[in-house]
Amino acid sequence: MERNALEQLKAHLMESNEEFRKLVDQHTDYAKKLDALEALPHLTEQEQMEEVRLKKLKLRLKDQMEAILHQYRARQVA
Repeated sequence: MERNALEQLKAHLMESNEEFRKLVDQHTDYAKKLDALEALPHLTEQEQMEEVRLKKLKLRLKDQMEAILHQYRARQVA
């Protein structure tokens, strides 16, 4: 899918799909928390575990968002 069309689809889903919007908001929240951890000069063992946990959660959310995008595109083609 063309990048511009994908961005338009994401914008449309942000406006019209509450589940997608919640996933994006949570993904953004995790990204901010990761940025804060990565800004630290040294991570404790607990912070390292939190970093790994946040990355996994963020990836799971991205997969869920991609699934919604895929479903929406499939419906448009059908």
